[in-house]
Amino acid sequence: MRTIDFTPLYRSAVGFDRLARQLESAAATHEANGWPPYNIETTGENAYRVEIAVAGFKPEELTIEVKENLLTVTGRKTANDDTAPQKTYLHRGLAERDFERRFQLADFVIVEDANLADGLLSISLKRELPEALKPRRIQIGSAKSPLIEGEVAAA
Repeated sequence: MRTIDFTPLYRSAVGFDRLARQLESAAATHEANGWPPYNIETTGENAYRVEIAVAGFKPEELTIEVKENLLTVTGRKTANDDTAPQKTYLHRGLAERDFERRFQLADFVIVEDANLADGLLSISLKRELPEALKPRRIQIGSAKSPLIEGEVAAA
């Protein structure tokens, strides 16, 4: 795996340190094992869905957390706890390992809901811009001639 050095970006750009940290984080957390597999899709102009294959996990074994624009999905199999009875396998092909997946969210992207069906955890996301950032139309008024002192405005 090739390492990318973002130092030149820090030296020559002002105010892009957050972007550089995100790029470094994305490069550093590239998960080579690719487990569990996932899809990211756009479902509308400002809507997205993350689907993660979590076959064998129950809803209570999954945790979804959003903190500082970072969506973290964690799976912890209760069968892996020390309190679970030991099983003897003749063949073990099903992955029952714990996992953690992280997704960096853009500003103003929120989690709307999450559903678990048929072994897929589906997380719906939506970009909600604050009113102050939404485009708005400005009405153009007609300029009135300034009144000269002592004149009465015509009705």
